Amino acid sequence: MSYTQPMSHHAAPVHARLLAEQALSRAAGAPLLTGNRAELLIDAAAHYDAWLTAIRGAKERVLLENYIIRDDAIGQAFREALVECAKRGVFVAVVYDWLGCKGQSRDRFWAPLRAAGGQVRAFNPPQFGQPFGWISRDHRKLLVVDGTQGFLSGVCISEKWLGDPAKSIAPWRDTGVALLGPAVAELEHAFAESWANIGTPLSPFAAAAGDDTGNVALRVIATQPATAGMYRLDQLIAAMARKTLWLTDAYFIGVAPYVQALAAAARDGVDVRLLVPGSSDIPVVAGMSRAGYRPLLKAGIRVFEWNGSMLHAKTAVADGLWARVGSSNLNLASWLSNREIDVAVEDTGFAQQLAEQYERDLENATEIVLAPGRWRRHADHVQTSADRPPRTRHVGGSSGRAAAGALRIANTMGAALTDRRVLGDTATGPLLTGAIVLSLLAVVAVFWPAVIGWPLAILAAWLAMNFGARAWRLRRRFKRRAAELDDAG
Repeated sequence: MSYTQPMSHHAAPVHARLLAEQALSRAAGAPLLTGNRAELLIDAAAHYDAWLTAIRGAKERVLLENYIIRDDAIGQAFREALVECAKRGVFVAVVYDWLGCKGQSRDRFWAPLRAAGGQVRAFNPPQFGQPFGWISRDHRKLLVVDGTQGFLSGVCISEKWLGDPAKSIAPWRDTGVALLGPAVAELEHAFAESWANIGTPLSPFAAAAGDDTGNVALRVIATQPATAGMYRLDQLIAAMARKTLWLTDAYFIGVAPYVQALAAAARDGVDVRLLVPGSSDIPVVAGMSRAGYRPLLKAGIRVFEWNGSMLHAKTAVADGLWARVGSSNLNLASWLSNREIDVAVEDTGFAQQLAEQYERDLENATEIVLAPGRWRRHADHVQTSADRPPRTRHVGGSSGRAAAGALRIANTMGAALTDRRVLGDTATGPLLTGAIVLSLLAVVAVFWPAVIGWPLAILAAWLAMNFGARAWRLRRRFKRRAAELDDAG
């Protein structure tokens, strides 16, 4: 990825570097900002310490945007810190996602902050006339203090991220970044957009003095529904990576174009790795993720499952030169539907730190392989056809079943001893589950049609009312604009 390395003075290499920088800017929809400081934050405890310290030291304003803010000890600690800020005259504004906080905290949780003068808004609660509006969520994890300190991450505000030592549950593995410099103004602008999307916009803030600056160049990518900036950038990085592309993702669901981009990179000799949770807080997503392992492994991509309680980080590092940290997962919801925020850093020092953390993470992970002893690639070795063992003919009957049982035992023991596990059957389970559910629905529909009919009737009536309300509002808006144009004419 030569766009960040010093180039020769020949015209062609310089032109190629400029084209690469232009392509990245256009794909991300974000310019390259120089003069920043960026610090990695690893796991929730480090995040909460840094975030609360910044909030408690605020002098002018605190802007907090997070998908989940839970009514527990951590959430209450943040609320009290915000209340204390508001009481001493600091402007406090909070955006939380309505669906993300559903069952986590209620509106009354924020009553003390509102009483102290703080402002709180919920993103995208259900609205009449928008039957599918709930699909879009505010998945960002963002904090800006005084326009000088900025933070973004995958960490939500909840005790869950700290684990439970009493039950031997380890903390969740997550990653974020603390920023100083020109990038903080971009974070503040991203928050202002979210705030304006819900209600009255914020008054413009005075530009903060930037005394603390560094030498890190980065892009702040604040995506909104249907913008797909992060998707375009992820595709482009997969195409541009020359040596390594190491990905960590909490809810990976491979879509064909992105999987093909990763596979093409791997076939070109790029060391492509994907680290995902071994056990997930959303089991159905984990099942969908595993169902997509096989084409990745066949292309030579190495897949690892985290052995801890939950891997929630969303990061990428390519060629030791480029790195991404933020809230976006590698799935369509993050790429096309949600409000997300990430930082793409073009700095060798930062990328090296993230690469070193990635290698430490792999020490607590199990590699998924297609067959015993059939291993793809070391960092300095690309698998060829000569490396593969000869295919064996499948054995049927009882001897085949005995061999399969022995293989399962060997697989389990091998995973414990070598940190590798053979990929099992990832397709049968979802298909059988679907067959069972559909069969039950068919039985219910035949013997108790009202159980199926009434919910469908209620849903159809609800959608009809919403579509009608939406059409009426749009028609009124159209007529109002037409009248304004007639008056202007």
